[in-house]
Amino acid sequence: MVTYILRRLLAAVGLLFVISVITFSIFYLVPRIAGSTPETMATRYVGRAATEETVKLTAEKLGFYDPIAVQYWNWAQGIVVGKDYDYGAGIERCPAPCVGYSFITKQAVWPELLDRIPVTLSLAVGAAVIWVVFGVAIGVLSALRRGSLWDRAAMTVALAGVSLPIFFTGLISLAFFSYQLGWTKPGGSFTPFTENPVIWAQSLTLPWITLAFLFSAQYARMTRAGMLETMNEDYIRTARAKGLPERTVVVSHGLRAALTPILTIFGLDVGLLLGGAVLTEKTFSLNGLGKYAVDAIIANDLPKILGVTLVAACFVVIANLIVDLLYAVVDPRVRAS
Repeated sequence: MVTYILRRLLAAVGLLFVISVITFSIFYLVPRIAGSTPETMATRYVGRAATEETVKLTAEKLGFYDPIAVQYWNWAQGIVVGKDYDYGAGIERCPAPCVGYSFITKQAVWPELLDRIPVTLSLAVGAAVIWVVFGVAIGVLSALRRGSLWDRAAMTVALAGVSLPIFFTGLISLAFFSYQLGWTKPGGSFTPFTENPVIWAQSLTLPWITLAFLFSAQYARMTRAGMLETMNEDYIRTARAKGLPERTVVVSHGLRAALTPILTIFGLDVGLLLGGAVLTEKTFSLNGLGKYAVDAIIANDLPKILGVTLVAACFVVIANLIVDLLYAVVDPRVRAS
């Protein structure tokens, strides 16, 4: 078990290094290969209204005239120990982890990301709890009542949930539950959990349900398929022959064996959502990482886009590391190997 955990930790560290190289290559190396000059690359950092002299000076200060290996070393070193940025009027210190510095807003990217992460984290975690609980429960009941009216109705709703886009269900939910009935807040506000947990939950209830509806449908279908496969295995018949209660057979033997693929996709989904639920945040006007990335793209602020990309990739790696460790809890064969 200890060896398995150490292997996964080392693999996660190596993967983070590979991600840093790929991220750097996408934003720095690929444009050079495509024919971009240091000056054209610098325009992505100073915005569209900068003068030619400002662009050239920025390219020199950012080291775009240096070799690619030197640029990567300086960029990676800035993430670990921080970096100083000279934008003409003075020198600004970007403390570690320095994932970028916006020459448009004259601010480091990481503090802004820290302000947005609680919003995205609250949205992703709350929705994840809802879609896992309801999705798995509906999938188990549909598998146990295969072909019944409940099974057909649940799978019909699941098909609708997978098919309908989030901006459609989100706008319909806002129009009905917020503006017509007044049951929930219309969005656009976020109260930190530490300030008032009740208002925090009230402001996120509708985004949670809307986002969870999309994912719970997928999880219900996956759970149903997994349960139908495992409930016909020989060890399930053996457990029933031994006189075990049906609840123990379903939960401890059937569901536990069907959870492995669900854990796999759960890690990917949560990791991607932690990088920014773009459509949900935009629909409900939540200032999370997704909306932050969209605003940065509109403003042509490359350091912000780079910072969100790097943080989102790290979230995916961390989420999958947790899933790999949970494999050892769910499946005893992982511990044996």
